[in-house]
Amino acid sequence: MSATEPDRPPTRTTRVRTRWFAAAALAIAAGAFLFIAVGGIGQNLVYYWGPKELRAAGSKATGATIRLGGQVAVGSVKRGDGVSDLQFDVTDGTALVHVVSRGVPPQLFRDRIGVVVEGTMTKDGVFESNRLMVSHDNKYRAPGDKNVDIRELMRSTEGLDDAAAPAATVAGSPRP
Repeated sequence: MSATEPDRPPTRTTRVRTRWFAAAALAIAAGAFLFIAVGGIGQNLVYYWGPKELRAAGSKATGATIRLGGQVAVGSVKRGDGVSDLQFDVTDGTALVHVVSRGVPPQLFRDRIGVVVEGTMTKDGVFESNRLMVSHDNKYRAPGDKNVDIRELMRSTEGLDDAAAPAATVAGSPRP
């Protein structure tokens, strides 16, 4: 075609081919979307349940990846021989679920703290956790007693000993 020739309108066969190509491209895209959505979604779903919902689900909960949320039941924490061997019960006030965790628990883990554990329910009715998270607020609350010995509080934390704290120095001042 030369620069002086006017553009010709597309022929009927060109329009039919374009429509078939567009329809085929849309069909392939829809098929790929359905394959991804239906085929892989079941393995990637994580259900968030409380102990009551987990118990109500019964055998449907077995083998599914679940996040179980609730509170650590009072007196239920049992630590095993290793650092990462831990058993406890999670409650929502109405139901209990026994949890076996193989991960290292967070430092704040204790009775009555909110937890979210991720794992699977076994046929024996035990929740096997591969991830343990504690739930707490970010508010700092100073001890209620105004006559608190700060050294005693510091001694109660892990990793600190009774050694005297180094004296504070101000930049530019001579050292004692």
